[in-house]
Amino acid sequence: MSSPEQQTSAPVPSVWTRPRRQKEQPALSQEQIVAAAVRLLDAAGIEALSMRRLGAEMGTAATSLYRHVANKDELIELVVDEVYGELELPEGGGPDGWREALSQCGHSLRDMVLRHPWVASVLGQVGLAYLGPNLIRMSDRLLRLALSAGFPAAEADLAVKAVISYVIGATTSEASYLSLLARSGKSEAEWLESLLPAAEAALEDHPVVRDHAYSKHGRDPERLREENFDYGLQRVLDGLAARLERG
Repeated sequence: MSSPEQQTSAPVPSVWTRPRRQKEQPALSQEQIVAAAVRLLDAAGIEALSMRRLGAEMGTAATSLYRHVANKDELIELVVDEVYGELELPEGGGPDGWREALSQCGHSLRDMVLRHPWVASVLGQVGLAYLGPNLIRMSDRLLRLALSAGFPAAEADLAVKAVISYVIGATTSEASYLSLLARSGKSEAEWLESLLPAAEAALEDHPVVRDHAYSKHGRDPERLREENFDYGLQRVLDGLAARLERG
């Protein structure tokens, strides 16, 4: 039997830990592959992504892609980091500006996920995605905001995680809903209107829920989703503000 010292653990495979090739095929680049993959994912969803399908979309063989990306898992790491590069991270902060800056970051993250709904389905399976340059940039900015707000170093990361956890949780559900909506071929207002008879029947014996649902009938559903998201985000920030006040 081997001793613990003799046992070795296999490293987690990741595009961010694999040595880069010194020479790349001039007719194709990793950046081109990632951009094409994002377009494919936006158009057809995560189920459609394969190296063969991507190669066909780009007019090349899948084997050409493997010169720049080792496998599909690496490609997912790359596309996730690519779309995180779209985030708008405000420069404000300090005791008076941290809350508005974190709120803007939260809304920017939500907007990104809703532009790319497939992101929500892969966030738990992207290996060492946190080593990607855009995710590092986001983490650095959010940590700086938390520290400038007055959180001690030991708590700053926890404060940031509280905000991100809320945003990702809320937007994952919203993105799934919008993906379902897209498959219906209807506008959001048309989709909700088509569900009204079934909703009325289901809520007949639940007057509290029924009255609550009716109070929102006819409102702009997109605006309502935005308000729902912001309400939750502001309550998370209320909690962080209260923590700062307690010292």
